[in-house]
Amino acid sequence: MEVTWIAIIASVFMGIGAVLIFVFAVKKNYFRNLEDAKYQMFWSDVEELVESGKPKKKENGNGDEDA
Repeated sequence: MEVTWIAIIASVFMGIGAVLIFVFAVKKNYFRNLEDAKYQMFWSDVEELVESGKPKKKENGNGDEDA
């Protein structure tokens, strides 16, 4: 029975900690632009293609290029 109370108290403290971290993140404005994160990798690839002037070709492992 003693272990059950320790587990309950530990879970309550972890829940309070999660809520405090969430409130901190909201106050520091960490959730302001969630949509931008998914486009960062895409735009770096586009910039790389524009700089090189031609599309990349994949190699299939034995030196031959796939079309």
